[in-house]
Amino acid sequence: MHFVIMGCGRVGATLAKGVIAHGHSLAMIDNNPDSFRKLPKDFEGQKVTGEGYDRDTQRQAGIEDAYGFAAVADDDNANILAARIAREIYGVKKVVARIADPRRAEVYERLGIPTVGTVDRTAQSLLSRVLPLDSEAVFTEDTGKLVLCRALLETSWVGHTVAEIQQVLGVRAAYVSRFSRVALVGEDTILQENDELYFFVTASKRPAVASRLARVFKED
Repeated sequence: MHFVIMGCGRVGATLAKGVIAHGHSLAMIDNNPDSFRKLPKDFEGQKVTGEGYDRDTQRQAGIEDAYGFAAVADDDNANILAARIAREIYGVKKVVARIADPRRAEVYERLGIPTVGTVDRTAQSLLSRVLPLDSEAVFTEDTGKLVLCRALLETSWVGHTVAEIQQVLGVRAAYVSRFSRVALVGEDTILQENDELYFFVTASKRPAVASRLARVFKED
């Protein structure tokens, strides 16, 4: 699959390494060609000099064939505009924008554009939002048998209750991150678009759960 990243700063370069490590093609956009020096010397992806919110620049980077787009420049306005163009004009499936202002971030999450802050998210968290669905282990208890995982739910899982999801996955839901806020869940909690679900699962079952999450929701 093809991905496009706008902003080749420290975050963008780290994110690029993660995308490449997963075996995907990648185009980097930055208005300063010197920024590409942050990329690995063996980087074989495309380097596009220009404004990431410019449609011609996005097309040059292959946005029309992109599965995911991440706007992680240092300018909130540029990131918002670029993300909206990628999502609304080119219909990119996975779009995420780096927004420093939490009040603005909540507004855009309500519009369906996942956002991450400059400090409160790591490059790994960005990967979990832009790459195909997977679950990320965020905590493993001392015996190594129980793992707390985080997953951004695929569209078909949205609208189902926590009870339904627990039944299908065989996990125990803990809490949800929604609009950059955390809330405990009950069995009647309904999952919404862009929710990050945190759940406990035994280490031995984690691969099976990750595989099941990658498929469309269907009661087994």
